[in-house]
Amino acid sequence: MVDLHQEFQNSRFFHEARIDRRSADALAGVAAGLAADGKINQQEAEFLKTWIETHLVHLGDPVVNILYKRLGGMLSDGVLDADESVELLEILHQFAGLPVGAARTFSVPNSLPLDSPAPYLDCADRVFLFTGVMAYGPRKACESLIVERGGMIGAGVSKKIHYLVIGSIGNEQWLHSSYGTKIKKAVELRDSGVPIAIISEDHWQKVLFG
Repeated sequence: MVDLHQEFQNSRFFHEARIDRRSADALAGVAAGLAADGKINQQEAEFLKTWIETHLVHLGDPVVNILYKRLGGMLSDGVLDADESVELLEILHQFAGLPVGAARTFSVPNSLPLDSPAPYLDCADRVFLFTGVMAYGPRKACESLIVERGGMIGAGVSKKIHYLVIGSIGNEQWLHSSYGTKIKKAVELRDSGVPIAIISEDHWQKVLFG
């Protein structure tokens, strides 16, 4: 899996220790509380970043690392914009479903309704939509790769979308509670004959990076 942003190795919180159960339970509770009203504002994002810095500096869990790194990137310019707010909310929804203490906290979802076999992928003049948390990096970085290759980014699941790319960071419990809406609608469109392909981030990365 390509991790060009090196979000795991370059995190100052990264080491091989297993996640602390009580601290992770607390973070899951904080994430659920912040996401409960269906929106995240800048004050809430800044609170969460400070909370992680205060309570979780000793942890080496890769999902916590990504949450922290994404927060830092979103707030680096001092503004949490609308797109960043939506992405952060999705991350928090997923984190709140994390089975704390699981032996493996970074895994590739493996029971999703992906196209099989994986389809030929062409970026030029194709419309892409991303859902879930991408191992490659922030969603804007993933979208930029598509645009650089002549593709376009969709605003939501519709008949205009050619590829729905599902992020690789997740697990079985997150799968049912948070990926939900976009995938369900894409499956319904695909079943009705709309040529929309549902692909994994792993396939997307292999095509782009070889």
